Amino acid sequence: MNVIATVLQIVTPVFVLAGIGFIWVRAGFEFRVEFVTRLAMTLAIPCLIFESLVRTEIRTGDLATTMWACCVGYGLLTVAFFALVRLAGLDIRTYLSPLTFGNTGNLGLPLAYFAFGQEGLDYAIVTFAFMSVYSFTFGIWIVAGGGSVLKLFYEPMVPAVLLGAAFIIMDWDAPELVLNTLELIGQMAIPLMLITLGVALARLKLSRLRLALSLSVVRVIICIAVAVLAGSLFGLTRVPLAVLVLQLSTPVAVSAYFVAEKYGVNADEVAGFIIVSTVLSVVTIPLTLAFLVVP
Repeated sequence: MNVIATVLQIVTPVFVLAGIGFIWVRAGFEFRVEFVTRLAMTLAIPCLIFESLVRTEIRTGDLATTMWACCVGYGLLTVAFFALVRLAGLDIRTYLSPLTFGNTGNLGLPLAYFAFGQEGLDYAIVTFAFMSVYSFTFGIWIVAGGGSVLKLFYEPMVPAVLLGAAFIIMDWDAPELVLNTLELIGQMAIPLMLITLGVALARLKLSRLRLALSLSVVRVIICIAVAVLAGSLFGLTRVPLAVLVLQLSTPVAVSAYFVAEKYGVNADEVAGFIIVSTVLSVVTIPLTLAFLVVP
């Protein structure tokens, strides 16, 4: 019973905030996704990343180990899902990127924070930062059929990650005034992302339900297995391993729909995949947390 209550305490705020966004749009109220997304991605999230990295009390070696586990994890996922897409006869440009990259921002960060506190958020930011870099390079390259790595550095999250890493490595201290300001700005990120997730889901159209459901179930199983394998290979302790499992097994990122729409692949099928995997996560996330939160 204690485990159930703990899991409910973790997932309830996540789904309530996403539900607010969903109901807001369904009620006919205006919500400018482009503005809110730009505010979160260019200001709130970079501030959250930098401030969390600078203030983290996790040892540099543990953060580096988690980063290496992320590298191996996403590498294995890429190979596994490439093989799956090929064997299923599906379009690589449409399905490989959504299968590989989960919603580590909108869902992963708040879940890690509510489940494991600031320590969980610090580890989740490492995973989110790596996924962002990988998806903005390899992910875009797959969907678009080519792309420039230089575009990566126009994303404010990347300089925030690099600068935060420099502060950790060099053991620099930032003025408390600056960090308090960045913390206040960064606090916008999690509620903004969750509400926007609900809004985006409310506006998507469902397509090819059976295929989307099959892929979503297989995806969760593969992601959890790969995360456990990668974490075990690097000897991750309970919290970083749990966060890695949570992050890699999050449902398909909503941003996959906008990328698909922009580069002319089958956006309707991606939208259906996003909706089904997110709905399925209402079951899979609590079940996963029920095992992860037990000491």
